[in-house]
Amino acid sequence: MKALVTGATGLVGANVVEALNQTGWDVRILRRTTSRLDALEGLSFEEAVGDILDEESLKAAMAGVDVVFHVAGAADHWRSGPERLYRINVEGTRHVVSAALHTGVQRLVYTSSLAAIGPAPDPAHPVDESQVFTWPPEKFPYGHSKWLGEQEVHKGIQAGLDAVIVNPSIVIGPRDVHLTTGSLFRSMRKGLPVVPRGGSGVVDARDVGRGHVLAAQRGRTGERYILNAENLTHMELARLIAQELGVRPPLLELPQWSVTPVAALLDGLRALGIRLPARGDTIRLGAYWFYADNRKSREELGLTYGPIPVAIADAIAWLRARGLLG
Repeated sequence: MKALVTGATGLVGANVVEALNQTGWDVRILRRTTSRLDALEGLSFEEAVGDILDEESLKAAMAGVDVVFHVAGAADHWRSGPERLYRINVEGTRHVVSAALHTGVQRLVYTSSLAAIGPAPDPAHPVDESQVFTWPPEKFPYGHSKWLGEQEVHKGIQAGLDAVIVNPSIVIGPRDVHLTTGSLFRSMRKGLPVVPRGGSGVVDARDVGRGHVLAAQRGRTGERYILNAENLTHMELARLIAQELGVRPPLLELPQWSVTPVAALLDGLRALGIRLPARGDTIRLGAYWFYADNRKSREELGLTYGPIPVAIADAIAWLRARGLLG
């Protein structure tokens, strides 16, 4: 089997390439001329130069390919403006779907996000794949853009494409050269005094890579599969990271009533050019419970999950060995 992986130079994409190597697939990556390949160190692949916004380059890259893993996307929602998010996550996905239909690949695996499903009503009731994203775009542009990307995939399915969707939670692990979640480790090293009283699912990047391959092999057409190992409060996650880094954990959790004024204060300080470890938008989002049920991926895909402390330790070791911890 031959796979094309978009977004292969990022944390998730590189781990998809590694999982494909381990499974014995031939791998082609789509890369831009400016892409760094550091995350793919030690892996086997061929290269196609192109861009998900250039449909002709996508068609050329898909020649002779059996399965496309569309991992590329704008995930840095704290830095990307809404226009960039929608251009890459929606328009880019539309181009990938169109090229896949044109070239007749056997299957498309689309990397969405738990953000496209939305938060749980409370920590006792984690979401599953059936939940529909209902937040307005201005409240969470990233989640909305990934949900719209899913709709582009469903349009392709209606036109005859065989496609499946995976929804990873917060991804931690080796090969995080762009500091997708590694930036959290840097913040912890500098000192993070408080965290919001919310939580999120967390998953090892290597399990996410294997989850993509299993979705290609066993996933049902048109279905979502949440990839999530554990649901942790932000304080629980921060303490695990602090322990591995050998630094102090945050002192306290922000009570719910304080989220809005604290976020507004952080926004104001940032507008004045004062840079702090936390941002207003991350504080607001952090007050929600992005907890998710992984039963479907375990039962239908046969995916097993490793412990998060191991993912954290291996991620930090990988960054430290390359001088990327800051």
